[in-house]
Amino acid sequence: MKTIPTTLLVKDSLEALAMLDNELRLVTCSNAFIAKFATAPNNLEGKNILDIIPYTPTALKLALEESLTGVNLINAGERFVLPNGSVQWIKWKIQCVLDESGKTKGLMVILEDITKDKRENELLLRAELVSRTGSWEVDLLQDTLFWSPMTRIIHEVPEDYIPTIAGGINFYKEGYYRNLISELVNDAIVEGKPWDTELIIVTTTGKEIWVRAKGESELVNGKCIRISGTFQDIDEKKKIELKYKETAERLKIATNTSKIGIWDLNIEENVVVCNDNMYSMYNIPMDSSNLLDEWMKRIHPEDLERVQEELNATIAGEKPFNSQFRGVQPDGNIIYLIAYGAAQKNSLGEIVKVIGANWDITELRSTQLKLERNKESFLDTFTNSAIGMALINLEGEWIRVNKTICTIFGYTQEELAKTTFKDITYPEDLEMGLVLFQEILNGKRDSFQLEKRYTHKTGRIVYAVVNVTAAKDINGQLSHLIAQVMDTTSTKTAEKRLNSLLQVTKVQNDSLLNFAHIVSHNLRSHSSNMSMLTKFLLEENDEEERQNMIRMLVDATDSLTETIQHLNDVVQVKTDATENMRSVNLLHILNQIENSIKGLLTQENAKTHIKVSKAHNVKVVPAYLESILLNLYTNSLKYRSPFREPILNISSSKRGNTILIEFNDNGLGIDLKRHGAKLFGMYKTFHKHKEAKGIGLFITKNQIESMNGSITVESTVDVGTTFLITLEQG
Repeated sequence: MKTIPTTLLVKDSLEALAMLDNELRLVTCSNAFIAKFATAPNNLEGKNILDIIPYTPTALKLALEESLTGVNLINAGERFVLPNGSVQWIKWKIQCVLDESGKTKGLMVILEDITKDKRENELLLRAELVSRTGSWEVDLLQDTLFWSPMTRIIHEVPEDYIPTIAGGINFYKEGYYRNLISELVNDAIVEGKPWDTELIIVTTTGKEIWVRAKGESELVNGKCIRISGTFQDIDEKKKIELKYKETAERLKIATNTSKIGIWDLNIEENVVVCNDNMYSMYNIPMDSSNLLDEWMKRIHPEDLERVQEELNATIAGEKPFNSQFRGVQPDGNIIYLIAYGAAQKNSLGEIVKVIGANWDITELRSTQLKLERNKESFLDTFTNSAIGMALINLEGEWIRVNKTICTIFGYTQEELAKTTFKDITYPEDLEMGLVLFQEILNGKRDSFQLEKRYTHKTGRIVYAVVNVTAAKDINGQLSHLIAQVMDTTSTKTAEKRLNSLLQVTKVQNDSLLNFAHIVSHNLRSHSSNMSMLTKFLLEENDEEERQNMIRMLVDATDSLTETIQHLNDVVQVKTDATENMRSVNLLHILNQIENSIKGLLTQENAKTHIKVSKAHNVKVVPAYLESILLNLYTNSLKYRSPFREPILNISSSKRGNTILIEFNDNGLGIDLKRHGAKLFGMYKTFHKHKEAKGIGLFITKNQIESMNGSITVESTVDVGTTFLITLEQG
């Protein structure tokens, strides 16, 4: 470097300029650099620039290091925070200084503190953000349109969006507003006319917003070369203004339509100014010179003193004017009125006027009197009704109940008030009622009726027919529900008793049908057989043949006796069961049966697996249970598979208030598709076994059902059979 000339040039430079060697050590610098960036201005030469500027931004450090590789760098501005919390913006330009061989031997660095400019720009941007005001400029010579960032934000376009003149016009709402802005731009270009107007634009998201657009032309030699202006989002303010105008218009229409009287009392002058409705309401002539005096004359004498006192209290600033009173028209008719008023103060805080409104509530008063009479009538009916009645809120809580409903459920009114209808509804009936209740809340129905059960305070079940009707307020909104509850417990009990008798009758009829079938078929067969044998015996002379017929006759008699015994067993099952039922231990009975047929189980090499809880007791006729289980044991052995040893699995499980017994074997199985419908019929057999008579399962089913139980079968041919028996828990 030519240090002397260079040093002089650098020191006198108006810019903050520094010359560095390739170790970033200061060779020389301008006085402006020292003044703006050096924290200790003395003896700077030879010091590293990072030490001279102790709070050097990281970006500048990296830029200096990169420039040493031979790269010239320019930065438009970098923001960094000083240790004391203040913010500083610096932009820089770094130029490499090369030696004769082209290698970097140093750097020329120009720094500029642009904090003030940046702060002014930030303040300007913040002002734009607060006022939501952007700027724009149309260059007619270049045919370009410029939008400021806020203008882009208002239009809801990206930061890199490049607007066009035609595109900018198309943002305005099609029709009136687009035509208007087109005319304004044209007038500005042709005549140089400025504009300031309110318009509607449609943003890129389809949102309509109000904007205030201002524009003015720049003329050169009478020709417009540029149009610039501002663009402000006034949507919220404009909509409030429009809403106010709309409300004011509605108020005007409402006061005229509803005949509301509006008045303004000037206290100092003791003068009232009012709208036309006040004149017609009180039947006061329109040309009256003293409206306040005429108004007071129209107030009923019995109410006048009170109204004057209330008005004076408002004038004194004690309370707003709020009074109901009677008026007397010139023809003597009495009208009912209500008046509201509020005191108005001047800048000194003194009450100077009262502004108020009057309503004629004569018709409303008449309606209220009718409503009160109807309410009294309803309450009388509600209280003394023989049917339970209740008012229920939208959360299902009791608002009011009558004495009858308290009697039905066994609670006092105070006790019911602490519950909801859900709390006393029988659990199994709750969902059905809640669905209908929700449909009323959703407006899908106005009423419903259903039969349901409730739980009485004592715990017993109450059967009832419930009618629920929606009640709505004056606005048609659902306010509460009216419920009528009719206790049908006695009727339901009688119905159950009747159904029970009908069921008994049906069972007896079924038994009679079985008897009829046996008598008509089996006994007739026995009778015909014995008659024929007797006839043959009388006609036969051969002694040997006669002896053979006598033996046949004896066999027929034995068969008849067996049939009669079967019928007797069936009758016994139907008539004796419920009287002899008691609780017995299921496992104990099973162990007794296995002991009694131990020899048979051993003979058949049968294996049994019993998984029955010691705690499982069943309510049965003990003899019936032994007969049922013994029949299942012997059937499993009788109809065992010839190809495998018998295996019996007996288990039990608790199901509510019942015990389920599963009796499973691996025998021949039953074809349920063929025989399922007649499985428990009398004299029905499903296997060619010499001992099969078709009476065991018939009696088993009758015995189980006589003890209020049930039996079902699951079976697969050549796999096995499972009997599922349900009995009451003991």
